[in-house]
Amino acid sequence: MNPQGSAIFLYCIVAAAVLIYVPFLVVAYARVKLGYDRSAPRAMFDKLPPYAQRATWAHQNSFEVFSIFTAAALMAYVTGQNSDLAVGAAIAFTVARLLYSIFYICNIPTARSLMFGLGSACSAILFVLSLLSITPPLQSLSIL
Repeated sequence: MNPQGSAIFLYCIVAAAVLIYVPFLVVAYARVKLGYDRSAPRAMFDKLPPYAQRATWAHQNSFEVFSIFTAAALMAYVTGQNSDLAVGAAIAFTVARLLYSIFYICNIPTARSLMFGLGSACSAILFVLSLLSITPPLQSLSIL
């Protein structure tokens, strides 16, 4: 296993965790601009401008996909994936998620959807590569 290649999976997990909160910075800015209500912060949602509402949705979606990517990247790390395809998929996921949030906040739905699809495909690639590397292969397992 290439230690540098495998470390990229861990770095990408950390980057994906940080990217969860990038859209929230936009939400925080809008809340401060409106006059943050500490007694009812969630009630402010309807008062937020459209870009901040989209940032909230991007923030929430980032939580949803993080667990899937983390599982896929950890599987790739544990199974010793270090191919260019595996490393590229991890990096592409991270870039796609950054662009996803930008496109969501800027209200560019087609580009946002493409980035969501790319990120999902990257996680799927990591899952498939990890499962293909397991020894013994699934078809050789006997139930009897």
